[in-house]
Amino acid sequence: MIRFSMLKILIIILLLSSNLIAANKNYFEDAKIYFEKKNYDQSKFLFQKALVFNPKDYQSYLYLAKIYKEENNSKKSEKNLETTLLLNPKNEEALLMLIELELEKSNFSKVKELGEKFSLVCSNLCDKKTYISDKIKSIEPKINTN
Repeated sequence: MIRFSMLKILIIILLLSSNLIAANKNYFEDAKIYFEKKNYDQSKFLFQKALVFNPKDYQSYLYLAKIYKEENNSKKSEKNLETTLLLNPKNEEALLMLIELELEKSNFSKVKELGEKFSLVCSNLCDKKTYISDKIKSIEPKINTN
């Protein structure tokens, strides 16, 4: 009798966890659709909901960073980019976005550090290495003259 009860509990837990995984996937996919339609409020809500079910979903953090960038909220964008990179240090898109944020702040040392990381991990966005190098060169003289 006890074994049967334990088996029922285990089955219920497995079913609930599989439903949660499916719900998370639906939230993420729906959020992407809203994002592509530029409905950022609904998209943000669904990405945040997806993170409730899977706090390690680096893609949701990346999309939240993109939304906050669109909303000109650089602090929240940066926070989400850093979380993305904490969960997936080789995420080229997050590195590139963070480099651009640091460029806006004229944080030369951080741009250089991130640029070096980007060069080591790039596989899909390697064509952006020249862009990063040019940006670093363009702010170097400003720093040396101050």
